[in-house]
Amino acid sequence: MSISEEQVRNEVRAWLEENWSPNLDLVEWRLKLADSGWGMANWPAEWYGRDLPVSLVPAIDEEFNRIGALTIPKSGIRMLAAATILNHGSDMHKEKFLKRIITGEDVWCQLFSEPGSGSDLAGATTKAVMVGNKWVVNGQKVWCSGGRYSNWGILMARTDPNLPKHRGISFFLIDMHSDGIETRPLRQMTGEAEFDEVFFTDVSLPQTALLGPLNGGWHVGMDILTKERGSIGAGAITMQRRLDSLQSLANKELSHDKRQQLAQLLIKGKSYHYLGQRQGPAASVSSSLNKFVKK
Repeated sequence: MSISEEQVRNEVRAWLEENWSPNLDLVEWRLKLADSGWGMANWPAEWYGRDLPVSLVPAIDEEFNRIGALTIPKSGIRMLAAATILNHGSDMHKEKFLKRIITGEDVWCQLFSEPGSGSDLAGATTKAVMVGNKWVVNGQKVWCSGGRYSNWGILMARTDPNLPKHRGISFFLIDMHSDGIETRPLRQMTGEAEFDEVFFTDVSLPQTALLGPLNGGWHVGMDILTKERGSIGAGAITMQRRLDSLQSLANKELSHDKRQQLAQLLIKGKSYHYLGQRQGPAASVSSSLNKFVKK
């Protein structure tokens, strides 16, 4: 049965009135959001959601923002990991990871790029070999955001060198505190180090670390990259409402300079909005461009 935006807003307001307090500990509050389903309302009801369409999420967020209640951040690597676990993970994976992703108790990083292959993810040479009943990982990743302080990582590694390169890759969930993992900060010209190199030396993983089918990691990886780009366009409704608010300022008394600034903001905003709407079910040039300009 479909539900209207007004019904959802009324339910959210009633729930917030009963549960929200700025004095709550952040993890305690996020646990409430997980248990109620209002934190990730478009997720399945059996996995901390409410089975609502994603088009209603902006309305829910607006109700939270109206009273200053905190929502769940819906972007970043940990939320991409969550979406991938929802789509490709077993019930064990979902039970183990999803709630802690919502609460923010676990930090995640992405382990895709390698020094010798650049943006060619299919050229990965980091290997995962089954030894006994364990996966053993050896290799190197680069341009990893937050690797040194992450609890978990999403890893693409080669599991069959005899298959065509796109077909011999598998996808793993890896404990970043495992023995044999070394992170080294990549120092930038500013002196800061936002990225890390990550080295794997005989890192042992359980069989359950495999996410999705063996040698099917390319499709899992492309799914997560599509979600990364698609998440930029997921706020299309919120973006349109902000553009409408900006547009209303054009009716006010503004100086010539302010009117020019308003026009520039509207042009940029509409460009981002339309690029976001072009994001389809697969990674594309337009979605990559949108990712770039949003930075």
